[in-house]
Amino acid sequence: MAFPLTFSDISLLLAIQAIAVLLSSELLSPYYGKITILINRKKLRTAGITLSLAFLVTVAIRIVSIIIAG
Repeated sequence: MAFPLTFSDISLLLAIQAIAVLLSSELLSPYYGKITILINRKKLRTAGITLSLAFLVTVAIRIVSIIIAG
């Protein structure tokens, strides 16, 4: 049984998630219109940077595999 996602699909998914989380960390206000809901921008930004680094790792792995195969 094969895994339905390829390495390219996972890389694209990580890129989209990283962009969405980083944009939301910059655009959302800390209170988001309600006083009872507090958004921790530092944790949101850390999650976005972590996703970005994971995406860069997948790109590096793909580049290395292309160089080795070529």
